[in-house]
Amino acid sequence: MAADSPDEDTSRTSREDTSRDDENRPDGEDHAADSGTIEDAAEARYSPGLIATAVALPVILVVGVLVAAVIAGNMPVDREPLALGPVPAPAADGPACAALLPALPDELGDYTAATLVEPVPPATKAWQPDGEGEPIVLRCGLDRPLEFNRAAPLQIVNDVRWFEIRDDIAAVSTWFAVDRETYIALTIPDGSGPTPLQAVSDAVTASIAPREIDPGPLPN
Repeated sequence: MAADSPDEDTSRTSREDTSRDDENRPDGEDHAADSGTIEDAAEARYSPGLIATAVALPVILVVGVLVAAVIAGNMPVDREPLALGPVPAPAADGPACAALLPALPDELGDYTAATLVEPVPPATKAWQPDGEGEPIVLRCGLDRPLEFNRAAPLQIVNDVRWFEIRDDIAAVSTWFAVDRETYIALTIPDGSGPTPLQAVSDAVTASIAPREIDPGPLPN
């Protein structure tokens, strides 16, 4: 057998040294090197600027939604004109109603003046809520209500005597001012609070002089 050449001995010795170095190297060094590579890649992928942007985007989105909601809430709501049917009102064109209508406020608590469908009944005004709900309706110049007799209970609100007729099915009350030159009806949905009756009472007191009540006879 031929003797190994010096080059082959040198190559074998180098491989053996490399193998011993690998065997003697602690396992942690390999993992440390691999870990360092992963961390470097992670740092490159998730830079501080990218992380800040990722955090800021949801916050900007939430703020944008809130701002849009506030703007939408402050925008006026378009409402359909309100249609009111005519009722007998022989004194609607009289001086009492002519004095009262301009004195009525445009707001009654959460209700604002409504646009009425033409032809508008004379001496009539209405108010609608900001959201959904039944309107408040005032009619002036009416006849004496049949239910208003000598036994009818009255309620005084801001110097005006009112007679109430309840409609439990419709969940409204119609209040009649009975101590003025003409009869005035104010129909108020349940849950509207005391403000509408108080505010209209102030307008009646300021525009129409009081008079003695004239109830009908007691029913047989």
